[in-house]
Amino acid sequence: MSSRTDRDTGIRRYRRENSTDGQNRDEKSHQHSRIVRGFSRNSASLKRTVSICDENFPTALPVLLDVVRGPERLPADEQTQEMLRGKLRILQADSTEVNALFTELSTHLISINSEENIIFVTFKTFEEIWKFTTYYTIGFLGRCMENLLLDQKFWLSSLEEDIRIEVSVQEETLHLIYKGILMQEGSFFASCSTNQMFDSSTSGGDLYLEQGDIAQFEPPFLGSGWTVLCLADGGRGTAPKPVLEPVVPFYQWFLKSCAEGILVGDGKPSCDFPLQFARGTCLATMEYDAGGPDELSVAPGDRIIIVGLLVSCFEWFTGRKEATGEVGLVKTSLVKPSPDITESEDIFLDGEEETLFSLQEDNVIEETTALLKKKSHNDTGHKYKLDLIHHKDSETKAFLSSSSNVDTQTDLKRNIQRILDQGKLSSPYPVVTVNGTQEKPDLATEAKPPSPPCFTVHPVVEGNNESENFIPLFSFLEGRDYKAEFGVLYGLGSELLSSSTFTGHSDEDELIAFLGVARETARKKRLYWPQTRLCFLLGKLCAGRLKFSQARVYFEEALSVPREGFTDLRLLASIYSRLVAIYLLQKNTESFFVLAERLVALLFGIPDCLACLEDNSALKYILKKAVLSHNKMAEARACYLLAKHHWTHAEGVRVVPYLERLIVLCGEAPRTCGISREYLTLGRIYSELHLPHLSVSSARGASLQSSATLTDCLSSMVLAMDNINRLCGITEQEASIPPQVAPYLHQAVSSIIQGGGSDQCHVLAHRITVCLSQLFYMNLMVGHAICHMHTLINSSAPSLRISVPERNSALIWLAWLHIDNNQPDVALDVLDTVLASMPEHCTTPQEGVVLNMRGVALRYMGDLRRAAESYQAAVDICQEYEDMPNWAVAQANLGLLCLKAGAKGLAQRHLTEAVQLFSELDEEGHEANFITVLLELGQHYVKQHQLDFGKGCYEWALLLAINANLLDCQLAATRHLCRLYGCESPDQAQCIIYNKHQVQLLQHTGDRGQEGEALEAISQLYLNLGTERACRAALDCTKTSLGISIDLGCREKEAYGWLQAGKIYHLVQQTELVDLYVQVAQDVALSTGDTKFLLKLLEAAGDIFFNSSKDRDKAITFYRDRALPIAVKSNNIRSRLRLCNKLTELMLSLKLYGDAVEFAQTALDISITLVDRLNERVAYHRLASLFHCLEQYELAEHYYLKTLTLCPTTLLFDEETLYYARVYQTLGDIIFYDLKDPHDAAGYYHLALAAAMDVGNKRSQLQLCTRLATIYHNFLTDRELSLFFYQKARAFAAELNVRRINISPDKQYSSASQYKTTGQSGRQFGKN
Repeated sequence: MSSRTDRDTGIRRYRRENSTDGQNRDEKSHQHSRIVRGFSRNSASLKRTVSICDENFPTALPVLLDVVRGPERLPADEQTQEMLRGKLRILQADSTEVNALFTELSTHLISINSEENIIFVTFKTFEEIWKFTTYYTIGFLGRCMENLLLDQKFWLSSLEEDIRIEVSVQEETLHLIYKGILMQEGSFFASCSTNQMFDSSTSGGDLYLEQGDIAQFEPPFLGSGWTVLCLADGGRGTAPKPVLEPVVPFYQWFLKSCAEGILVGDGKPSCDFPLQFARGTCLATMEYDAGGPDELSVAPGDRIIIVGLLVSCFEWFTGRKEATGEVGLVKTSLVKPSPDITESEDIFLDGEEETLFSLQEDNVIEETTALLKKKSHNDTGHKYKLDLIHHKDSETKAFLSSSSNVDTQTDLKRNIQRILDQGKLSSPYPVVTVNGTQEKPDLATEAKPPSPPCFTVHPVVEGNNESENFIPLFSFLEGRDYKAEFGVLYGLGSELLSSSTFTGHSDEDELIAFLGVARETARKKRLYWPQTRLCFLLGKLCAGRLKFSQARVYFEEALSVPREGFTDLRLLASIYSRLVAIYLLQKNTESFFVLAERLVALLFGIPDCLACLEDNSALKYILKKAVLSHNKMAEARACYLLAKHHWTHAEGVRVVPYLERLIVLCGEAPRTCGISREYLTLGRIYSELHLPHLSVSSARGASLQSSATLTDCLSSMVLAMDNINRLCGITEQEASIPPQVAPYLHQAVSSIIQGGGSDQCHVLAHRITVCLSQLFYMNLMVGHAICHMHTLINSSAPSLRISVPERNSALIWLAWLHIDNNQPDVALDVLDTVLASMPEHCTTPQEGVVLNMRGVALRYMGDLRRAAESYQAAVDICQEYEDMPNWAVAQANLGLLCLKAGAKGLAQRHLTEAVQLFSELDEEGHEANFITVLLELGQHYVKQHQLDFGKGCYEWALLLAINANLLDCQLAATRHLCRLYGCESPDQAQCIIYNKHQVQLLQHTGDRGQEGEALEAISQLYLNLGTERACRAALDCTKTSLGISIDLGCREKEAYGWLQAGKIYHLVQQTELVDLYVQVAQDVALSTGDTKFLLKLLEAAGDIFFNSSKDRDKAITFYRDRALPIAVKSNNIRSRLRLCNKLTELMLSLKLYGDAVEFAQTALDISITLVDRLNERVAYHRLASLFHCLEQYELAEHYYLKTLTLCPTTLLFDEETLYYARVYQTLGDIIFYDLKDPHDAAGYYHLALAAAMDVGNKRSQLQLCTRLATIYHNFLTDRELSLFFYQKARAFAAELNVRRINISPDKQYSSASQYKTTGQSGRQFGKN
């Protein structure tokens, strides 16, 4: 919560101070045919002619996302596009993350259209548009969307494929929004689209503006015309409908931020120098005598070397006479290009650092190496691995196969042996220190900057001021040229000047008096340079006391004192800077513009002069004039100077807009500038402002620059890592290496391999490769992990800075990767090679690690005996070194091995010993292994039906996982408990509790798919309880699961979710909602276009009513009218059979006997075709039942007999015998009561009685004996048999408490009516 608060605070503070702008990108955009058309990255598209008529401006901007691949930016495959849509669906349901991102991007989210990959945003101020267009133009928007939308595996797979998210916006809509906001805010800056005249309100003549001139416009108010303010001369005018274009948002922000003294005035540049931004030499065209010591006198034809840059829109530049070497200011209008002059394509000066800060490569490499070691958490070299790898025998994940790549395996062994032989030459002890940093050689003591001088102030006594008191001061200040000590003096503020440089005075008045006397003494002695510098110091002190008029006098005197040209240009720039600030403060605009032009010449010529500025007024003047002159290179230089000025003064927030604009302009420049460090600077400031998305995007931009060095790449990686962890809410202690830094790691290791490098670089390459392979392994890309490790081994250069244990750890890690990749033979070769290289005279803890992993490889290969020996050897080493955590793992491996061998008792003993060892450990870091062993032991107990012990192990494991905050282990333990209470030891209440806990865990992991499945399981558990309250709870779970399915775009699960909700509404008797939900489910199934799935869903919809006691007739609609035609059309025989069986039974229960015959006959025909004896028997029985109900007794008898012929001759179950009894009794009833044939009926009754006696069904025997007694007494007149069956019936009646037996014939009795009443349709035989 606190991190989010910090971030929001940083965003608000950042918005108050400044923001960002927009830039062109010369990339060919992909054409989209959906909804949004005409998209491009050209920020100049913001400029459109303003229409003066009233318009309804749009408020929503569609942002189109697309996944592209390759340099041609072709659309990615459908699977990748669907991944993007799926993530957008999730954000559509929960927009917290995307809202946070767009808040950082200075815009506001409206909605998300996941099907079209469009996000709609809006803006409230033009500053938001300015920042948004900047982020979009320099590519930050796309990178931010990648960080938000793409899963972790993408960053690893993108190392081989250039896959990215491309963002497009509708330029016309963005322009209209921008225009609407400007109109609402009132006055704004725009450029004239054509030459036009305005009625002047300040002079007698009209105001004339040329095409491209930038002016301030104010929209009409209460019927008045447009008002214009000319920035060149301050002239004002009006016009009814001017034709204008709003300037780009950065210009809008900058010009509004300028003081009026800077903004208005100075006229248009009148120089016609043909080159805008020149380097080299030029020729003087006329004679000019210097008007002061800062200027250079020239004669026609003099060759003048341009010092730094000549910018045509400014009046002066710094030049040096080629003949004499004199340096001074030269008017741009006095020179013309020489043949060797060039148009500069670089905004940086010779000898000027192209960065705002410098990075020492050795330090960066050392810090990165230590950081990777700390964060990688690779403990393979000293911790034992549990043997939990389970592969199918036929599974092959390998990218290598030992049988088909023998040569590759041989080369691998040879390279490993070479590396191990190198290790024997190096020290067996690590060169890495305890704190994770590598030892480094002693470096020469760096040169310290000169300390400021110190002078004693002597009291001023009127009329008695000895010049000897000023000798040390004059001696120091003497000299025409610049000295480093002067730079310290020039940079001190008035307070430091008074407190540190001068001592012995009581207050500033005494110091000023002392310096004033010194100045007068220097003047009298004609010490011009001490006098000049004393005037400068006095001016600084007066300005510090806010006595600006007095300060101005001193500064102006400092300029006029020297009798020869200024060579101390730092002093000249310092004087200019302070005078310019004073002129601006005193609103002396004429003097301000004159002197600002001279200061510009120094700033464009001498890089060090920037340090002389105390405020940014002169720099803003440069940028303003560059903007009005449309000089992009001068604008870029001005932005660089402004950014560097604010960076030097620790004003990070104020650096941002100028640095962003500089990056934009460099992207538009014809020659790409090296601006990777500028991206890094921007990223660091974003990080300080709690803008992590932008910081990560800046880091990525820095690494992608063509000029990026290894140092830049490593610094970008560290910056990205810090901010990615911040985005994920991970603390510094919990932080590991996220997959998002994989591109940086890959780029760094490629740079090292291509460029060679020092031992330090090889150590770094080793560490990076291991980290990369870990990232691939954790994301189930084992083949890629192995490939990177092989590359490291095959290209490994000798380095004595990598210790033997570290080399061995890398090889052990490679062996583990091969085991996981179904290549235990390759792993065994690697481990044996490492083991052979270890000393024979003594054991080491790392030897135990190798032996334990050998056991894993051998077990995997099926050599259980050797595996047990290897494990036992590892146990012995653990006992020798009292290594309890590894001892516990080795014991567990022995137990798992015994389970594999079938020695369950021995396995239980080893696993129990392992649990005991783990439980005695005090240190942290072993919890995951402990939990895993407990779960394995619990499974063993459950399989042995020792459920209480198994439950105890599972619950212990869950408690440990909760205490250690291990989500994966909590999930594993919770799933075991769910399975235990769901299957082995059924307890629905406990099962619901643990399933709910599983849902909470899955919400933390972000696995929405599994969360939905867990909710479905909970819903079913509630339904099993059968109460109305439980059904309501099941409905809530189903709806939540349905929402997840919709978010994930799982159309089939979504359809079943709607259907399940409809089923529950049917159970709670809210019938008005049932049809609605079922219809939605049907529509969703139709939208999938999958006929088979639609058929299954329609049948399931019918089952809702079929399995209910209410509205059963609705099932006929789904079965007969919807599902069955689809089954016939798609020739789905099994579905037709199932549907016909259900329709037959349903119609039979609804007494639709005539309709049911058709479907029963169809079911019979299909069963005969399929040779499905069971369904054929069911169909015969149902036909018999139907004809019986239709009173077609001969057909009923026929089909009953056909049914009996298909019954098995050997009766295996009582149910089969009971079926015989019931069918024969039914046949007897038909013959006796309906066909009036007592003789044949007696035969059927005898068969039924035999079957009933076989299963011991006394009630059936009572009925059958009663019927036989009736027949033999009344019809066949066999008194003996009649008495026998009557006595038997009486005995059963007494036993069953039946009081009366009637053996008189009922002439009105009908078997069909009795059959319909009892409803014995044999349906128990027809459900399949």
